Amino acid sequence: MPRKRRLAPGWYCYHVLNRAVGRRKLFHKPGDYEALLGILEEALARTPTRLLSFCVMPNHWHMILWPRTDGELTSFMRWFTQTHSQRYHAFHQTTGTGPLYQGRFKSFPLENDEHFLVCARYIERNPLRSGLVRRAENWAWSSLHLRRSRPKLAERLLSEWPIDAPHDWVEEVNAAQPQQQIEALRLSIVRGRPFGSQSWTARTAGTLDLNHTLQPRGRPRKSPEPKK
Repeated sequence: MPRKRRLAPGWYCYHVLNRAVGRRKLFHKPGDYEALLGILEEALARTPTRLLSFCVMPNHWHMILWPRTDGELTSFMRWFTQTHSQRYHAFHQTTGTGPLYQGRFKSFPLENDEHFLVCARYIERNPLRSGLVRRAENWAWSSLHLRRSRPKLAERLLSEWPIDAPHDWVEEVNAAQPQQQIEALRLSIVRGRPFGSQSWTARTAGTLDLNHTLQPRGRPRKSPEPKK
């Protein structure tokens, strides 16, 4: 059965992520992470979409992208992931051993309100939540670190958010995130479900042909047969 075409209209923000096949390590040393940032900069030069937030983890990465035009997200991600795969295999001499990523990237649209901030916080808090650092901004391969410690690179890679971040954003990222928010985001990751208020989610799912992401998983229960 052919894969369903991915709809990605412009002017929605999207949480985008991908993982290595079998959750294997993608990044083994600082140079691997720096190489990915270089490819990211090239991708932005080729398809100048807006990168708002990101975090590169040992076996996966997250981004929030804000394309301006229809199809821009897909074009950007196709070049980015293909180029990273090709260069990774060439450098590590693993060409012909199979795919690097587990499949097409996952994505879902975000509402540009507090739901955007919930998602950005989830992404930038990822290394702290995983126990890789004691402070989220100390993880060198995230937008939170770049804004504070590598402003020139941040200026080249990152765009302005659609809403203002709280003035104490770094402390908010480092504070424990409510489990309810984490579970809601993970559900959107698994299902590709729009993440926002109830009314916005329903409206966006209808517009983008994503109503199936709102339905419970599995077969519907059969109604009991009437007693004779």
